[in-house]
Amino acid sequence: MLNLNGITVRLGGRTIIDDATAKLPPRGRIGLIGRNGAGKSTLVRVIAGMLEPDSGDVAMPRGSRLGYIAQEAPGGDATPFETVIAADVERAALMLESESCADAERLAEIHERLIAIDAHAAPSRAARILVGLGFDEAAQHRPLESFSGGWRMRVALAALLFSQPDLLLLDEPSNHLDLEAVLWLEDFLRSYPATILLVSHERDFLNNVVDHILHLSAGKLTLYPGGYDAFERQRAERQAQIASARAKQQAERERLQDYVARNSARASTAKQAQSRAKALAKLQPIAELIDDPSLSFDFPNPDKLNPPLITLDFASVGYGDTPVLRQLNLRLDPDDRLALLGRNGNGKTTLARLLAAQLTPLDGAMTASSKMRVGYFTQYQVEELDPAETPLQHMTVLMKGASPSAVRAQLGRFGFSGPKATTEVGKLSGGERARLALALITFEAPHLLILDEPTNHLDVDAREALIQALNGYSGAVVIVSHDRHMLDMTADRLVLVDGGAANEFDGSIDDYIGFVLAKDPAPARKDGINKKDQRKAAADARAKGQESRKRAHEAEKELDRLVAQRNAIDQAMFDPASADASLQKLTVTDLMKRRADIVTSIEAAEAIWLEASEALEAMTA
Repeated sequence: MLNLNGITVRLGGRTIIDDATAKLPPRGRIGLIGRNGAGKSTLVRVIAGMLEPDSGDVAMPRGSRLGYIAQEAPGGDATPFETVIAADVERAALMLESESCADAERLAEIHERLIAIDAHAAPSRAARILVGLGFDEAAQHRPLESFSGGWRMRVALAALLFSQPDLLLLDEPSNHLDLEAVLWLEDFLRSYPATILLVSHERDFLNNVVDHILHLSAGKLTLYPGGYDAFERQRAERQAQIASARAKQQAERERLQDYVARNSARASTAKQAQSRAKALAKLQPIAELIDDPSLSFDFPNPDKLNPPLITLDFASVGYGDTPVLRQLNLRLDPDDRLALLGRNGNGKTTLARLLAAQLTPLDGAMTASSKMRVGYFTQYQVEELDPAETPLQHMTVLMKGASPSAVRAQLGRFGFSGPKATTEVGKLSGGERARLALALITFEAPHLLILDEPTNHLDVDAREALIQALNGYSGAVVIVSHDRHMLDMTADRLVLVDGGAANEFDGSIDDYIGFVLAKDPAPARKDGINKKDQRKAAADARAKGQESRKRAHEAEKELDRLVAQRNAIDQAMFDPASADASLQKLTVTDLMKRRADIVTSIEAAEAIWLEASEALEAMTA
């Protein structure tokens, strides 16, 4: 069992974790969740012994082995296989000792221990873990220095899993993985024989792995049984209880205040009033529900272009003279929602760069609309933001010649209003920097958004806000992500990038998962449902949703205009001297007639707004 006892951590004069306490079940698989900046990674570092808390302690059974991935990726001449094998320190030490041990009795002890820890099966176990994380036989024996940082972090994860600690600490383990590797990791963790504490923002991953959710909010910890969906239900119930308790407390506060006000001056009731005043002072305020306005994504809609936006005809693309993808045939229309699937290294990013015109075809043809604007998001853009500059400075440089109000309006679409707009980027959270990068790439209202792993630094609530924004955006979207929930909610077309080709995948994300796990090798149809028809229906529904939003917005503007006219007429009728000059010339009869016409128009606009709002509500129900 892992016990967290009154953990308090202060960083830079600010309390990050405040007297946090939790008792975690033995052999539990616990998902640690919370908003960006809530202190999840800080808490993990405290548990790992890398950070001393200001107060409180972490209690674990004596002799427990703890495993945690360091921030630095492994490197050097060692291979992934050698690195993983070496992670079992006891086995490595015993194997080394056995090579030079001359004491027969000690040698016997060594071999007994090696048999007990199943040391001879270690090479095959290490190879299986590496294969699951995407390393084929050849890759397992290449030097680490030949891999990118993301692949070397996979090696670190493989070494940690191989070492089998009693407490496995994982901080966003899927950030460097593709969907195929995430599915393998889920299966591995479900059968892991010890305690897991897992930080993740992927709801499907949490639902499929954990049996408890540990929620960190406002510096406090709350443990919920079940996966993420169960936590959402329990949190909703808890929030409803808090709201109800606050309403009851406010009513009680008002009742006591009224009694004290009415009875303090009377001698006969002064003591009772004094008693009520003491009760009023003892009423502790119930914490308000957190409503974060920074959960904001609002992509500006582009002007319309005729289809197609892009056409690929037997195109090949690669680097230098070496093609990565060949014989590409693809059409992208203004309202398409396309997800690129496939293992990392198969060419998803290469295809995305081709669509963004960062690469040109080596062969074949690519035709794109001359008026098309493209917004292309990658993690590199997040990393390349100047930490010393503010969001306002970044956007001002980009929007040369734009008015300060236009610059701030674009930042406001993504939650950077007020002090946030003038906060140095180096002081922003990873999720905030990702939002800023999205604000920067969309300032021209692009016709095509290409998003390469946009969710890596976003918490669950921010991911949901991004999904809603994408579904309300009228342009085309191409997305690369290992977040199944996001792909399922936003993509209408799936393209599998594999074996040097990119072909339409006729199925849903669930079908693709079955395909990857070899449970459903031919997923074109299930239960007689045509997946292409499903995706077309989704696209039609989104178009209707956009039309309903437009009608609701126009009706709101018309209502504001009409209500202002009605109020002006009311002003003229009851205080003519302060009324608008044009209305002062009208008789009372004329004013009443004009007011009646405006009221009729208001009722018509309200009916339009109500109809559009109900249509939107029905779509999201």
